[in-house]
Amino acid sequence: MYRTRGLQNSRIEVADALRGLAVAGIILYHSGEHFNLGYPPAVSCALPSDPTMFNILTVLLSGKMYGIFALLFGLSFFIMRDNQEQKGKDFSLRFFWRMVLLLGFGILNLVFYNGDILTFYALLGLLMIPAGYLSTPVLWILTVFLLLQPIEIYSLLSGWKPDLSALGPYYGKMGQALSEGSLWEAAGASLRYGFVCSWLWFIAHGRITQTVALFFLGILLGRHRMFYNEGNHLKVWRVVLAFSLVAVGAGSIVGAAGQGNVDFGKMDNLFHPIYNLAILLLIVSAVVLLWYRFAGFRKSLSHICFFGRMSLTNYLLSSVLGAFIFYGWGLGLYKVLGVTWSFLVGIGIVTFQILILRLWARHHPRGPLETVWRRLTWMDWKRREAV
Repeated sequence: MYRTRGLQNSRIEVADALRGLAVAGIILYHSGEHFNLGYPPAVSCALPSDPTMFNILTVLLSGKMYGIFALLFGLSFFIMRDNQEQKGKDFSLRFFWRMVLLLGFGILNLVFYNGDILTFYALLGLLMIPAGYLSTPVLWILTVFLLLQPIEIYSLLSGWKPDLSALGPYYGKMGQALSEGSLWEAAGASLRYGFVCSWLWFIAHGRITQTVALFFLGILLGRHRMFYNEGNHLKVWRVVLAFSLVAVGAGSIVGAAGQGNVDFGKMDNLFHPIYNLAILLLIVSAVVLLWYRFAGFRKSLSHICFFGRMSLTNYLLSSVLGAFIFYGWGLGLYKVLGVTWSFLVGIGIVTFQILILRLWARHHPRGPLETVWRRLTWMDWKRREAV
């Protein structure tokens, strides 16, 4: 069983920067795909660069930004749990309640955006409670096992396939509501079908086990204090960077060679999540190394740190803004803008949120929703009962 080492968990600014980059990347990718609405057969403002832009966004952002978010979610769990353990308190029930609150935020987000991730984090995050008690070697074994995509390996060897037949019809119903319906019709369709579609999509793309594994990996990186500039940690990150570069290069070559190969296509659900993981680790290790090596790099990302500390607010706010801009009940720009223009809209959304939340940050240490989440998480139930 793991016990705290009693070391102080100071604020990790590079983690805030990574979280900010992840949230910004999520917003940019969502904009590029019209916040899950997709594209009609033809759009008014298409550009020749659209196919290239879509490929770039897919390679750099799809799955990687959510993965970084999941990794840091596990890190945050470790820090909160370890801080409570150092005070002689058990964090399990408090974290369970925190995930109930996150589930509520996720359902609220589903009203606007059917691809919400918070509901999954709230449910899958509960697995971190028992994982937090495991010894570090056991947790490493479990994490590596999950990262190797055991369900996809079983599917490949046995021929078993999950039933995804409902995915197409459900997406069709949501698409019609989002493109043609009112806000209430769009919200109803998203609440009814959004979670189910996302769950099936996660299963189809190997995201369930990988998300849980990244939660656990975040816990382990927290235990080893890998985001602090201590000991030989930067040397370890250089090794991670080197292996990630090799893995990404090899994956790109194999992927290019396997295009059009039926047998390789059957293995895509196994290799693609691992390829995404390699890119994710490449991004994280590069940012950590640059952060501690160059003061200029730290300064250039200073505006991203507060953005990352307000990730919950940013995520929900971007759903509201994106839905209004692209969906039929709002401006309906899904039928006007191609990928390139939509990407530029995403930059506008990120810039707008940075500007307004910077004003908020002048007077508040946390974002609006982060403040509500924190206060409700640490609510003193005994004191309330006494009153």
